[in-house]
Amino acid sequence: MKNVDDLIESAAELASRGLSKGEIADELNVSRETASWLVERSGTTPQQTEEPAQPPANGVSGPQDIHVDWSAIGRDSKRMNYIASAMADMLAKHGEDVDLTIGIEKAGGPIATLVARELETDLGTYTPAKHQWEEGDIEELGGTFSRNFAGIRDRECYVVDDIVTSGTTMRETIEAIRAEGGKPLACVVLADKQGVEELEGVPVYSLLQVISVGKDD
Repeated sequence: MKNVDDLIESAAELASRGLSKGEIADELNVSRETASWLVERSGTTPQQTEEPAQPPANGVSGPQDIHVDWSAIGRDSKRMNYIASAMADMLAKHGEDVDLTIGIEKAGGPIATLVARELETDLGTYTPAKHQWEEGDIEELGGTFSRNFAGIRDRECYVVDDIVTSGTTMRETIEAIRAEGGKPLACVVLADKQGVEELEGVPVYSLLQVISVGKDD
């Protein structure tokens, strides 16, 4: 994806397939606010010819965000394996007896699978509340652990996702693990948009930190 018009078009296509705004945010690696903005703009973009859509940045009436497109990695299993090895290496220094890796769905699941293989741990997955979010108070929604994968059962674990945008989803996952009696020792992501070093007392590592530097920074 090269520009915001591409993102708006993608948001429209995903919305037409019935995805919630939370799922669209996950698919496009943007915040929920940006996903809402893209979906709203997609309603007028097809008829808009005189004034092209502008990116959400300083001075523009849209959310300020950074889109991270890592599809060049995701479409190739060999590249994914190399990346997972690097992510596993960042986690390995935390705990010697960790036997569980939790992937945050959707994108974090495949990455966590490869990380778990590298670290020789069991695999669990967590679907966050944002996947149900459309409008209204997301605090009223809850996420779930899949019963098709390993359970928490008071175990120490690692947490894996693709992108940290605001930290909300990662924080929710940490709290959900603790609610099950588990102990998250460390988190790792491909890219971090906020420069997060820890959440809820748990260290967060990233292969890349993408920081927005604007006129007012």
